[in-house]
Amino acid sequence: MELFQRADSVRLRNRKDKYLVAMDDKECVSQSRKGSNEDSIWKVEFVEGRQDALRLRSCYGKYLTATNTPFIPGVAGKKVIQGDLPEKNYPSVEWEAVRDGFQVRLKSFWGTYLRPNGGLPPWRNSVTHEALNTNRKHEKVLWDIEVVEKRPKLHRRTKSDSTFPRFDLTFIRSNSHSMASTLVSQLGEHQEIS
Repeated sequence: MELFQRADSVRLRNRKDKYLVAMDDKECVSQSRKGSNEDSIWKVEFVEGRQDALRLRSCYGKYLTATNTPFIPGVAGKKVIQGDLPEKNYPSVEWEAVRDGFQVRLKSFWGTYLRPNGGLPPWRNSVTHEALNTNRKHEKVLWDIEVVEKRPKLHRRTKSDSTFPRFDLTFIRSNSHSMASTLVSQLGEHQEIS
């Protein structure tokens, strides 16, 4: 999860240097070598109340969704689509980022992992989610995270923010010597009291 903490939007790249892309039909997802297009950018949203879950929203406003529909009947992989955010708190759009070095595996609510596929059609450039039942599949579900836009840093209040008064030194320098000495004496009184 920490790889996503500072990211506002990301690109996901698999081990064959293909990016996860949202298709313009606003439903399908695929893979493409073109990572510079807007369709390869996913906005990161954290799930309220859960520290280990995130959502990925496409440039079309749809969410990366793990369905329970087989990609091909009789085959293990299930479809991954762009879907609307469910009205009820249904976790099909929630993913857990399982870190592996500088890469991640994206684990669905079903306990399966986001997997890029290759080979002949219909598998070529498809994306499914499935269980990892062999060691060879562990590498196939690894994704590199490329941060497109960082999250703005929040200012954290420190003890010094609330305990000590702040003075504008340019204001002090531009005014008379007496005003500066008054402020310095007030600062001294404040320190004596605390």
